[in-house]
Amino acid sequence: MLLSMTKRFGQKTGNKAVKHAREQDESSYALPFEYVIGWKSDSIQLGDHPGTQRGIGFDYRGNVNLADYPDARRMDLRQTIRDPFEQVQVRQFNQDSTTPIYAVCDLSSSMQFRGRQRKLDKAIEIAIAVANSAHRAGDLFGFIGYNQQVLEDYTLPLSRNLHQSKEAIGLLHDYQQMQVGADGMPDVPNFLGQTRGLVFWISDFHIPLNVIEKTLMAMSAHQVVPIVLWDDEEYKKLPKFGFGTMIDLENGRNRTLFFRAEVKAKFVAAFNERRHALEALFWRFDSPALFMHGDYKPDIMTHYFEQTM
Repeated sequence: MLLSMTKRFGQKTGNKAVKHAREQDESSYALPFEYVIGWKSDSIQLGDHPGTQRGIGFDYRGNVNLADYPDARRMDLRQTIRDPFEQVQVRQFNQDSTTPIYAVCDLSSSMQFRGRQRKLDKAIEIAIAVANSAHRAGDLFGFIGYNQQVLEDYTLPLSRNLHQSKEAIGLLHDYQQMQVGADGMPDVPNFLGQTRGLVFWISDFHIPLNVIEKTLMAMSAHQVVPIVLWDDEEYKKLPKFGFGTMIDLENGRNRTLFFRAEVKAKFVAAFNERRHALEALFWRFDSPALFMHGDYKPDIMTHYFEQTM
């Protein structure tokens, strides 16, 4: 459940943020980042990641007889001279291969929260950045959007068509469906391929921990990168004193609160406790979370992989 301050976070501010994002030059919007694959891909397609398929690459696999692998360019003279059976030896290498890359986006109503920027607009920027990064690395990219169910109108199969991916994700700028939850989350793994991939899961994760855990278990065949979108306006910048109307974005219910220092402190404490619980859960699945409070920056994403992989 997410609460939004109606007096502090209005439609006007949100629209300005969206307009600003759309007016940004393509060269400075959703810039790609560097990611690392921590396993060997079994794809037969040439790419930039270590693979398990025999071919042209730098990952030494071993030596075999020339008769078994007739490629004289790979002849190993030293091992040929040493071979007691006087067989010509050639070196084998594993080729660099592609890896499936997914962006999974929460489209429930809590993602409509508007602080300095609407959460969903930031999620869109990150998803496009993932698509740009996958395209630069020569990988396949797929997108999955969900709220109460997986939304096939906002789901793209794996492909190398960057223009189509960016165009489809960009349509979400006009997506404003309210009073919908994230019950479709456990169905997301059914839309992921069987081949191990890198899954960027973009959400505010304002959902029960047991549902997140169930989904992580179902996605255990993949490497998951949880990107947690929180906004300081949610809890750090609440009024210090006075009345405020709160709206639950997922059911539309209003609640008026009298804010004072003690009430604000409870909000901050609750969010901090929630953060610790999420971090512990994601670590159990070897999927450390990336909490993104401010603007998207490619260096933040690159640094995440430098630290965790």
